[in-house]
Amino acid sequence: MNYSQTVAYLYSRLPMFTRVGASAFKKDLDNTVALCNALDNPQTKYKTIHIGGTNGKGSTSHMLAAILQKAGYKTGLYTSPHLKDFRERIRVNGKMVTKSFVTNFVKQQKQLINQIEPSFFEVTVGMAFSYFEQEQVEVAVIEVGLGGRLDSTNIINPDLSVITNISLDHTNMLGNTFGEIAFEKAGIIKPNIPVVIGERHPETDSVFIKKAKEQNAALLFAEDNLKVSNVSKPSTTLKLDIVQQNTPLLETLHLDLTGTYQLKNIVTVIEAVQELRKKGYHIADEAIYQALKNVKKLTGLQGRWQTLAKKPLVICDTGHNKAGITEVVQNINQTAHEKLHLVIGMVKDKDISAVLALLPKDATYYFCQPQLERALPAKELAEQATSHQLKGKTFNSVAEALAAAKTNASSNDLIFVGGSTFVVAEIL
Repeated sequence: MNYSQTVAYLYSRLPMFTRVGASAFKKDLDNTVALCNALDNPQTKYKTIHIGGTNGKGSTSHMLAAILQKAGYKTGLYTSPHLKDFRERIRVNGKMVTKSFVTNFVKQQKQLINQIEPSFFEVTVGMAFSYFEQEQVEVAVIEVGLGGRLDSTNIINPDLSVITNISLDHTNMLGNTFGEIAFEKAGIIKPNIPVVIGERHPETDSVFIKKAKEQNAALLFAEDNLKVSNVSKPSTTLKLDIVQQNTPLLETLHLDLTGTYQLKNIVTVIEAVQELRKKGYHIADEAIYQALKNVKKLTGLQGRWQTLAKKPLVICDTGHNKAGITEVVQNINQTAHEKLHLVIGMVKDKDISAVLALLPKDATYYFCQPQLERALPAKELAEQATSHQLKGKTFNSVAEALAAAKTNASSNDLIFVGGSTFVVAEIL
């Protein structure tokens, strides 16, 4: 098989969560353990940092990888899902895994894959761990796929665990309350390994405190120690200071990820850096400054409050649950515009009503659906939107919806594209 045939095999033969949803989620680590045992457990050959949470774990992973890279470490980065290219999931110093490695890995492991019938995600985790070993990375930043306790990535023994936050998402698999979801996320807390929690929440703090105590793991709430101040948005960056216990720690930082929700993530990232320094990592302040100014360039991160065009201004964002859309709406409100146009599509297993309730009623809507089995049909989305006083038309594809929005919009209007990671993927 060549590369395109190999990726087609992975997509078609293996249960894939992004395509079919909960049925692809394996409720134990047996397949991952079997696969990594066959690979001689590559994940034990380098240092790792494990990053979970509901929202922000992708941005946090990319920021931390950029900092480690600028600090001189050969850095692996494993994230999911991808937006345009399967290889986005596996990077070393920002460069995607080679096509030849993907092809050879599947060819060599095909017999085992057919034997144990792993999910798509389980295979990609094994592939990433193996590639990082081959490339002799010094440290790999590993983003949790879904949950934590039963996630395939949870076979690593990291130097640091990070949990960004908890909000209601994937409730059909992780639980219907903040506490139940926190229990699953807390599953990445390991014996004697420090854990940084990005945000406090009255329903989750006790879950993390209990789990950390059981594991004898040092627990740090980032927002207790660090704050942002002097925030401004000059041009294409967020400008800010980081303050530690009322004392300036890092002044005049520039971050090229401009969504205001990144202010929470950056506090988590800097707290993680502080902990890594305690573990012996050599990370100079200058590495932090240089990395945060160039996260997108260093790591290839896309889809986070990303500007696609101007006049009219077109912005996309992958926020897709209640907490994520809350942040999106806040950023829309802070962005100067005359009329607002929203190109929106969603997948079936989200809390559709809760998201629609947050969206502005004074916008023109272009309802669409991404091209995957889990997509909520555009007509159904439009019908549900009507009960929330959201008005617009339906379109057969994301591209058609965006084209219509561009046709209707004046040069001083704002077009926002989102509602699902997969909607954003189709217009990048």
